[in-house]
Amino acid sequence: MSAAATRRLTTAQALVRFLAAQYTERDGVRHRLIAGTWGIFGHGNVAGLGQALVEYREAMPYHQGRNEQAMVHAAVGHARHLNRLSAQAVTTSIGPGATNLVTGAALATINRLPVLLLPGDYFASHAADPLLQQLEHPVEADVSVNDALRPVSRYFDRITRPEALLTSALNAVRVLSDPAETGAVTLALPQDVQAQAYDWPEEFFADRVWRVRRPAPDPAELAEAVRAIRAAARPLIVAGGGVHHSEAEPALKALVDATGIPVASTQAGKGALRHDHPADLGGIGHTGTAVSDALARTADLVIGVGTRYSDFTTASGTLFQHPGVRFLNVNITAFDAHKLAAATLVCDARSGLAALTDALAGHRVDAAYETEYRTGRARWEEAVEGAFRADDDSAVPTQTQVLGALDTVVGDEDVVINAAGSLPGDLHKLWRARSPRQYHLEYGYSCMGYEIPAALGVQQAAPDTPVWALVGDGTYLMNPTEIVTAVQENLPVKLVLVQNHGYASIGGLSESVGAERFGTDYRHRVADGSFTGAPLPVDLAANAASLGMDVVRAKTVRELREALSTARAATRPTCVYVETAPAGTALPAEAWWDVPVAEVSAREAATEARAAYERAVADRRRHL
Repeated sequence: MSAAATRRLTTAQALVRFLAAQYTERDGVRHRLIAGTWGIFGHGNVAGLGQALVEYREAMPYHQGRNEQAMVHAAVGHARHLNRLSAQAVTTSIGPGATNLVTGAALATINRLPVLLLPGDYFASHAADPLLQQLEHPVEADVSVNDALRPVSRYFDRITRPEALLTSALNAVRVLSDPAETGAVTLALPQDVQAQAYDWPEEFFADRVWRVRRPAPDPAELAEAVRAIRAAARPLIVAGGGVHHSEAEPALKALVDATGIPVASTQAGKGALRHDHPADLGGIGHTGTAVSDALARTADLVIGVGTRYSDFTTASGTLFQHPGVRFLNVNITAFDAHKLAAATLVCDARSGLAALTDALAGHRVDAAYETEYRTGRARWEEAVEGAFRADDDSAVPTQTQVLGALDTVVGDEDVVINAAGSLPGDLHKLWRARSPRQYHLEYGYSCMGYEIPAALGVQQAAPDTPVWALVGDGTYLMNPTEIVTAVQENLPVKLVLVQNHGYASIGGLSESVGAERFGTDYRHRVADGSFTGAPLPVDLAANAASLGMDVVRAKTVRELREALSTARAATRPTCVYVETAPAGTALPAEAWWDVPVAEVSAREAATEARAAYERAVADRRRHL
């Protein structure tokens, strides 16, 4: 009997070959699991993974990044747009290259989105010790800076021998492809082990398909859920990101059409129903619409579908105020399904919604309830029109008028990306999502600097789709570097750069909690130490142009519409730069958010804010 066939490769070569042969499959449709690798090379990965990526560049596409955190954001944007069925890998050197991954890894794991992290690590043999950039721990010699990635990774391993990869690579892919477990996966790769050769079994490199499950609901749980819905007079669905990940939008629509139950959406779930569906109430929670939050306060049954119930969604526990309110959660993870002491349907969102529709045949909410929420919806639509409307086309636009101008330009297929600042609140309240993947808000981690690199990942996932990154001046200054990558790879992303001279969102929050907007303006420092002087002479449009973007400046509402139309038609990376009017038309928050205020202070602003805080926090409920 002959020995099993083997192939002698380095650890890094074997890993690249293995990753190139992994696939996911759901509903009979196959996707490449690792569609490409982002990288910045240094002494911890250039001779290992760098060499392997050169050797197998036809099998594994490579993308050159400029910032390690940004590379993770790009990979996350790619995975989200493809409903977690395809992911990307990110490789870095040891030391600062590796620790720069931590923020991106946290974002991926919090948002339940897959990304494979491959940081270099120190010598497993300790032959060179201490190594350049090595953290020397006095009592734990096996600790490296990569251990900072453990709490933000769903799976972590350090590959200290080549053959250890056989088990760890399979575990890594298992987690990446599991809809209930996915997030950031880290394989730390000591640089000497990357270059070591091993006789790998040929089976390791065979094409492998990971089937993404659609678990059905348990019959007893389903029966209990149906009883709860039939007994409810004022049910409300809260659609989360799980609706999109499961591609459950048609199933949600079918349930809503059959039962008349209205739908409010989280930031991750917006677009689960098209904006003009009569049961779509828009966003919910602190940044929600008036109609959503009004119904949430009086709902007797809240049906969460694929949501993890962040504090923005629940208004920090103050939103759901019906005395007898109960919760029913449809979620693929038991961890999220059991939140708020809910009855549970632990299953795939599409499977669960379809089962509910069948079991609820003939059931519909009272006609008066439908009339109520449709009337509220119509009133809110009037408010949106007012916020978007510009009566003077020659005026400097407000931020909401910027969104109104964009609303007139985009098509159903366009993708709008945002993550932090004051824009998420305006978008959640006002944006009219035309398709399931148009509204791309990262608000699980609300990470400044996400938008531009995420736009690259989405553009790679959907090459013929217009992709818009909406960025404020604060976010732009955090992380503009991937503009260079967009230019290098000719990714025609559209950047809308809104200049409002400071951290507008945190400035407003600061004022509301008695911190008096301290440290939130981009202005010159004046004599009393505050930053309230003239705006800084910073030209962000010139900066974007210097990085290779085509830039169109817009000073008025009319010029803005023209600039946005130009950008949408562009075949190169294009920036629309607009300075907004300081007096905005943003609509106020319809629900509270808990940011604790100083309990004692000598300043009047803080004492007044504390009194308002104590009035608001009194409404918090523990749903048990």
